[in-house]
Amino acid sequence: MSKEKTEQKSSVVKHEIIINIIWLATVIAGLYWVHPAVNIKSPGLWFFIAFSFVGKAVVKYLYAVLVLMVSNSSSMDFVFNEKNITRDFAIAGSIIGIAAIIGLTSSVLINAKDYSNLITVTEGNFESDIKEINYNEIPLLDKDSAALLGNRKMGTMVDMVSQFEVSDEYNQINLNNKPKRVTPLKYANIIKWFNNNKEGIPAYITIDMSTQETECVRLEEGKYIKYSKDDKFNRNIWRHVQFKYPTYMFNNITFEINDDGNPVWVCSALKKTIGLFGGRLVDKVVICDAITGDTQCYNIEDCPEWVDTVYSSDMMIELYDYYGTYKDGFINSILGQKGCLETTDGYNYLALNDDIWLYTGVTSLSGDESNVGFILMNKRTLETKYYTCPGAEEYSAMDSAEGQVQHLGYTSTFPLLLNVAGEPTYFIALKDAAGLVKMYAMVNIEEYQLVATGNTVIECEKNYLKLLKNNSNISISSDELTEISGEISKISPISVDGNTYYYITLKDSDEIYSVLVSETPHVVLNNIGDKVKIGFNDSDTEVNDIITIETLEKDIK
Repeated sequence: MSKEKTEQKSSVVKHEIIINIIWLATVIAGLYWVHPAVNIKSPGLWFFIAFSFVGKAVVKYLYAVLVLMVSNSSSMDFVFNEKNITRDFAIAGSIIGIAAIIGLTSSVLINAKDYSNLITVTEGNFESDIKEINYNEIPLLDKDSAALLGNRKMGTMVDMVSQFEVSDEYNQINLNNKPKRVTPLKYANIIKWFNNNKEGIPAYITIDMSTQETECVRLEEGKYIKYSKDDKFNRNIWRHVQFKYPTYMFNNITFEINDDGNPVWVCSALKKTIGLFGGRLVDKVVICDAITGDTQCYNIEDCPEWVDTVYSSDMMIELYDYYGTYKDGFINSILGQKGCLETTDGYNYLALNDDIWLYTGVTSLSGDESNVGFILMNKRTLETKYYTCPGAEEYSAMDSAEGQVQHLGYTSTFPLLLNVAGEPTYFIALKDAAGLVKMYAMVNIEEYQLVATGNTVIECEKNYLKLLKNNSNISISSDELTEISGEISKISPISVDGNTYYYITLKDSDEIYSVLVSETPHVVLNNIGDKVKIGFNDSDTEVNDIITIETLEKDIK
């Protein structure tokens, strides 16, 4: 071999080594930044490997251009040629092609029945499962309203507002048996991150979804939140847990507060149960201390009960849609659609038995404007219950509620499902143009023309119960209203906001009852000494709202 060819070959080897080093460094940087799960069941890993070969071709091209510009080296003709380019792209294309075939064999097209069996759905009993609950225990606000309150609270924190903003997490949890949304602060921008990341994030915000009380919880100095979604490098929570558990396929990471008030991240890791890529379910739960970064890993069945969110809402909706759509096969879901059901567009949450349950309606696949029932899904355990209850779908109920206050221009939040006097009822908050809750509405699911509104929850329920009482298609038994009989010991008219109420007490009782005269005018005929039977809504308030009042015996003077 001639000396010229030997030198040329040596030059080629040298350039190829340099190219491979640059490519390897690029791959390592990509692994750090994108951090896919090192798991054969992770599509992200397959596509990362494929694009790394595309990246190798790009590195070769850029390097060749640079060397030719500097030295006009002919050895680059050997390093960068059509054959090398074709090989790199062929490898990338082959990997993507194999992944596509695996994806097809794992898809619902071939495995419709298996997808429909990912969850178990049981028939629920509405009256026993969803008992009439205290209005102090239900979320009266939606996420948008909570975000508005959180941003307003942040605006009052003059020592932090220039450095931090409110994150858009607003995850709903039960904290000490109260429905709340919680969110950490985040760095206002990259410059503020440089200034503050050493100490961390000093606070998080909680919003009581019943009382609208908003609190900025300041952490002790030295115990700030170090691990967050807003961090840029090793303390980014996604990167932190992925590097600690490299084979786990993390799907959902939510901010929560444990029973001691400490901020944590709840990280859900998936398992694939159908083929290589299909049938997503949560397999592991990693709980990461947001302050120290310490982690604990649990099997899904051992997840602590204080955790509220293991499954994301979108994933739960997807799982039920698989069940409702494909239980009779893929072809039936396209052609006959016999028995095919799907969730309605939207969902809300209920706090039951110290767990968060996702609520959404269920309708036929034809997409009509009525529901055949609704489901409740436990966000920690994935327990799913179906309730047969034909009636209006949520957006029809929202339109009905807005129609009652159209002169005010209020808009409806997505409904909550409540048990009111044994009747499945949509409970809706009505907001003004600024996003503030101004009124409330209750809409009967089966008879959605029955709509009651009120400035307070108690007033709204009182008006709703009267509608039910006067509707011939619905009967409220005495068990669903608290009734008491007795002799009037005191009766007094009081004007409140231009409306006249009669306040009544009965002999040998400290309870106070009130009734709006314009709705029950015959109450003005009652006097002290009259024997009456009062039907009222028993609540924790100081004054009980009278739904019905009947005179049994008058005091004749």
